[in-house]
Formats: sequence, C-alpha cells, structure tokens
Amino acid sequence: MVAEGDRAPDFTLPDQDGNDVSLAGLRGQTVVLYFYPKADTPGCTKQACGVRDRSAEYDASGARVIGVSPDPVDEVKRFADKYSLDFTLLADADHAVADAYGTWGEKSMYGRKYMGVARATFIIDPDGVIARVFPKVSPKTHDDVVLEALGELGAASAA
Repeated sequence: MVAEGDRAPDFTLPDQDGNDVSLAGLRGQTVVLYFYPKADTPGCTKQACGVRDRSAEYDASGARVIGVSPDPVDEVKRFADKYSLDFTLLADADHAVADAYGTWGEKSMYGRKYMGVARATFIIDPDGVIARVFPKVSPKTHDDVVLEALGELGAASAA
C-alpha cells in the first residue's frame, strides 16, 4: 500500500457518466480518494451515503471526494443514481488503480478466499503527495476520521 509522503500514483478512469477523470487533472486540489469493494452493498452504501450527507463539510474543507471500485461504469452509474450520490465515482474495472495503491488483494469471507478491493482512504495534497492513509477504514466512522484529518491538515497548512 502506498504510504504517507509517497507521490500518489497517477491514473485516468471513467466516472459514473463515462467521462475520464485523471488525478493529474486535479493538481492544486486536496483529494480524498477512497476505495470501496462493490457498489450497492451494505457497507459501501453506508460509506457513500455518509460522504453524500456530509458533502458540505467536505466542501468547506476544500477537498474533492472520489470513490473508486472495481465495478464497471454501468454499475457505478446505477449506484450513484439510486442513492443520489453527488460526488465522483470511478470505475476501476481492471483494478489497475487499486493495484497501484495497494488496495487489491486476497480477501476471505466465510472461509472462502477471493481477490478484491480492501476498503481504504487516501488524502492526497494539492501537490499530489499522499498526506494521510486510512487502511481498513470503517464505513460507520469513515467521515468522522477523514474530516478530522482534513481539519488537522488545513490547520497545519494555515500555521
């Protein structure tokens, strides 16, 4: 997994509307990049709706939130539409970006092993450097943890 202080791996992926989004195109902005396993599953829905419900707080912090899953564009679109998600979701169908960030790997559920995305969040500073890493973040506490970190980073940069 990439670590704090590393340069964030660049990528270009399609969003829920099929438009390409690149990390390089977001330079100058703080980016909250979160990886989630599968659209429209209970934990992922809780996490995405939390971001939606607290979008004003993310906006106030100056951060752009982007969710990434290994789902194809059509599934990401259905997920965004179903829950009125008003932020960018990206389709990483070949999991290349998840690989680059170290979130793709072996998982286990009910004794069955399979490959998938491990839930993780990265705060990327305006220069494209990983400022914070939250591995195995809980959907229930995701927004509290990330918004607190954004506040700390904002206070540090203002000082």
